[in-house]
Amino acid sequence: MFERFTRDARSTVTGAVTEARQSGAATVTEEHLLLSLLALGTLDPLGVDRTAVAADLAAARRRGGMSRADEEALAGLGIDLTEIVARVEETHGEGVLATPAPRRRTLGTSIRSALGRTERGDRGGNHHVPFTEGAKKVLEQSLRIALGRKDHHIGTLHLLLALLSRPGTVAEVLSDHGVTYTTAETTLAA
Repeated sequence: MFERFTRDARSTVTGAVTEARQSGAATVTEEHLLLSLLALGTLDPLGVDRTAVAADLAAARRRGGMSRADEEALAGLGIDLTEIVARVEETHGEGVLATPAPRRRTLGTSIRSALGRTERGDRGGNHHVPFTEGAKKVLEQSLRIALGRKDHHIGTLHLLLALLSRPGTVAEVLSDHGVTYTTAETTLAA
């Protein structure tokens, strides 16, 4: 499938891996794909403020990745998510829910580390970072969208549309900034 990706789409995927590494994340998520699209300027024609979107993603991360729909569902049960986050942060420190899970260390990596050697395949921190199921589904959906549009390649538009077609925090944040499937398709496909 990757051979169908345009150069910009490939840059988006490799940029997402870089975003994950820089943030210390154990996996590449849909959020990393969006941050990579933002860094490439893919959403610039839509008038999206990169800094504001990144801030909204960080705020969602601070809530443990809970979307507004999740927050509303909990509120319907009488649970105030803001209060829970405040109490957790009061006890464990600000941003604790946003902290990425640590990379698992194996016996081999511990021994190599103790000996001062790099991990296999690790050339200056370039360790393998796997994609989450959600991120994989975005890549698969981008192929379906490209095929549905009878396009012979997968571009950044297809990746963006795939992100917008999946429910969750990324689509919610984009919607808050006026980016919907329809607006992205009509503005960027022209």
